[in-house]
Amino acid sequence: MKHFVKWLFVVLAVVLLNQSARAIDMGAIPPKAELKEKLGGRLDGTPWSSAELQGKVSVLFYVDPDEKDTNNDASDALDREKFPGEKFQAYGIINMAATWMPNFAISSALKDKQKRYPKTIYVRDYKKVLVQAWNIADDSSDVLVFDKKGVLIFRKDGKLTAAEIQTLLKVIRDHL
Repeated sequence: MKHFVKWLFVVLAVVLLNQSARAIDMGAIPPKAELKEKLGGRLDGTPWSSAELQGKVSVLFYVDPDEKDTNNDASDALDREKFPGEKFQAYGIINMAATWMPNFAISSALKDKQKRYPKTIYVRDYKKVLVQAWNIADDSSDVLVFDKKGVLIFRKDGKLTAAEIQTLLKVIRDHL
């Protein structure tokens, strides 16, 4: 029994260290992640890479379709700001594996979102690639902001409060 407990402790320690090594830390550039072919991609079918998070200040919404309206207040606040397109880019990445909804229904809803927020780039993640690569919350609505170098400067897993939305906007303004 004593050996089993030690073995279990070692296994848990390795798992936890592995998870923390993959997590995105504030002030760090996340590991490269690509969504292409069977893993996902843009609505038009072209690949998406996290390398795109460099060159502009970027906000990335990583969303479970069942939580699609969770951070609408933040999306609306960003839309009202009218940040310049040459300095700012918004991404909506949909965690397609986090729902029971069929892909065609999600794709239809995404087309409606694209009309509402035409400057946002929408991407599908069919296999929870970003959940695994960056250790972000699954079955949630995650908001991440990256500076022009691709460094994480803001993160919230779940619904942003009114105060957090103001912080989000300030962080973006300060880094444009």
